Amino acid sequence: MTSIIIFILIGAFVYYIFKGYAQYETYSQEAFKNFSVTPEAIRHSDLGLFVALVAKVAKADGKVDNLEAELVGLMLNDVSSVFPEAEKTRQILKDIFSQEKDRIDNIQELAQRLGHATQRNRVQQEKFIAFLIQLAFADGQVTQAEEDLLKLIAEALQINPQIYHKIFDEFEKIVYNAHPQESTQNAYEVLGVSESDDMKTIKKAYRNLVKQYHPDIIKSQTDSEAYLEEATRKTQEINQAYEMIKKSRGE
Repeated sequence: MTSIIIFILIGAFVYYIFKGYAQYETYSQEAFKNFSVTPEAIRHSDLGLFVALVAKVAKADGKVDNLEAELVGLMLNDVSSVFPEAEKTRQILKDIFSQEKDRIDNIQELAQRLGHATQRNRVQQEKFIAFLIQLAFADGQVTQAEEDLLKLIAEALQINPQIYHKIFDEFEKIVYNAHPQESTQNAYEVLGVSESDDMKTIKKAYRNLVKQYHPDIIKSQTDSEAYLEEATRKTQEINQAYEMIKKSRGE
């Protein structure tokens, strides 16, 4: 009888441990309700480590273009929203991004630490690398420097090379096959604006659409694999329309 009780208690203990871990993986406000928001705690959390790696990828080709900047800003909003004191958290994450974007000496270390923090969940790690890949493709192509960096991060996360290349190839097809706008008029329709609108109005519409359809790293943790791909496809189409309008106006 004693052994049965012990077995039940151990089972209950394991259940609650993994139940709590699963909640943490969802990155919900409930999971983070007791999190102490300090620069050190954020920096050492898996999401803080991820933001540091995002900074490396965003600056890998030497610049952060318009769409990348929009996506990074929205990502900081998404990540900070699950922590207590969201505004304070966002500022800390923004500081991490600023501090890490020009550093190249600690990429492997950060990726290894992220891999260690998420080692129980291979799917989670693959979604992190998928987000980084889609960010690298934000400007329509991946430079050799960006690809080398992505491979380094994937290796440090110990992601199977075949899986990495499969994810990379999927996003490459999405970007290259994103529907180009047939005409400037079609581009205006995509953004829901008209030729008579000024660029301030058009830019506002563009940013609102990117905000609505952007790839959300928090949402991607619980949605299907197709979510991130569809969000990338839609974002590329919105950006193509915006760039076509800007070019037609000599912007």
